[in-house]
Amino acid sequence: MSANQVALWYLVASICFIFALKGLSHPTTARRGNALGIAGMAIAVAVTLAVVYSATKNVAMILAGIAVGGAIGAVIARRVQMTQMPELVAAFHSLVGLAAVLIAIAAVHNPTALGLPNPIPAGNKLELFIGTFIGAITFSGSVIAFGKLSGRIGSAPVVFSGQHLLNLAIGIAMLGFGIWFFMADPTVHYWLPFVVMTALAFLLGFLIIIPIGGADMPVVISMLNSYSGWAAAGIGFSLNNPMLIISGSLVGSSGAILSYIMCRAMNRSFISVILGGFGAEGGTVVAGTEQKQVKSGSPDDVAFMLGNADSVIIVPGYGLAVARAQHAVKEMANALREKGVNVRYAIHPVAGRMPGHMNVLLAEAEVPYDQVFEMDDINGDFGSTDVVLVLGANDVVNPLAEVKGSPIYGMPILEAHRARTIIVNKRSMAAGYAGLDNPLFYMDKTMMVFGDAKKVVEDIVKALE
Repeated sequence: MSANQVALWYLVASICFIFALKGLSHPTTARRGNALGIAGMAIAVAVTLAVVYSATKNVAMILAGIAVGGAIGAVIARRVQMTQMPELVAAFHSLVGLAAVLIAIAAVHNPTALGLPNPIPAGNKLELFIGTFIGAITFSGSVIAFGKLSGRIGSAPVVFSGQHLLNLAIGIAMLGFGIWFFMADPTVHYWLPFVVMTALAFLLGFLIIIPIGGADMPVVISMLNSYSGWAAAGIGFSLNNPMLIISGSLVGSSGAILSYIMCRAMNRSFISVILGGFGAEGGTVVAGTEQKQVKSGSPDDVAFMLGNADSVIIVPGYGLAVARAQHAVKEMANALREKGVNVRYAIHPVAGRMPGHMNVLLAEAEVPYDQVFEMDDINGDFGSTDVVLVLGANDVVNPLAEVKGSPIYGMPILEAHRARTIIVNKRSMAAGYAGLDNPLFYMDKTMMVFGDAKKVVEDIVKALE
């Protein structure tokens, strides 16, 4: 395959990736976007195999790696639950970062094997330096994010005195050793600064993520997604692989944009997320609410209220995901529509533990897209809604966002508290990821229904029948 043919096919793959991102921006085109992404990656892998075969006449090891990795991925895809998707994404990000580091190590150890001059020119060393430290931070940071999301590590922020100064010192030292690696005489062995710089980057990734609380995990996931893309792009420059540069840049830029959107949805700045998540001071409880009593009811009570309403808005949260209740919720919504009730779903941008989590759950249950509304499109309708049913959500409907001095003051929320009647399903009165109590639960017009979301909704459906 000629160089022009390789460039042409890489261009085709890149176009597929671009249209894949475009397709994934809306539920109705997500399947097509996913198919275009698969096609683009298949083209990129096939062309790379062709290039390697023409140069070495041996791709057995690569094919073996693809077979093993593909088998592992297929098993994971079949077994993973939707509630486990956030930690799975974090785990995959860690592998991308680790791959970038391993490629950089191979390039420093044997430059000619990867098509680099020996000694490595200054420009390539700069690319390796950037790809390595971003990849190392991505790997260790993603491992911690995986642990927090999967429950293997507590979701509460881990903070200690002098933490930010320590991170700053490590970051400066990492850059110092990176500059040493970059400036080192080509005739001198430069393994020492490279290894120390890489080790410090691994440590920095760990220390950056541990002080971030669970409420900021959606931002962390998109941030690490961006990091993994930039790491891949940096290594792509070193390997002179345009496909890796383009795909890495697409992932990096889209992840950065998503991080910005998530921060806006939480009224947070990117810097404040990195410096510590919600609850870093141990959380806040609304004054006086700890002594108040809540009004609780049964699924039969809920069925009566829903069945006699003209309009209902359902707010899905992580509790719904844990209970795998999306199919039961769709059945309940269908039963209400048969009674003439206008039923809609309201989705907060950071509901669940990753961007789009609730949208995917509802799509899995084949909820029609025209019944699902984003926060900005439906917030104005809560005031004229008869009943709001909150299923396992907490922070995204917390009226404290309107209280000055609150840790979440200014955070855009679903304004469920403005509805005429509010029904909240939770397992208990435990605080959400932000570590804050929720005044919504204590309102006179709120009724709490405690229990597993799937069991509660199934009982509601039986009562409606």
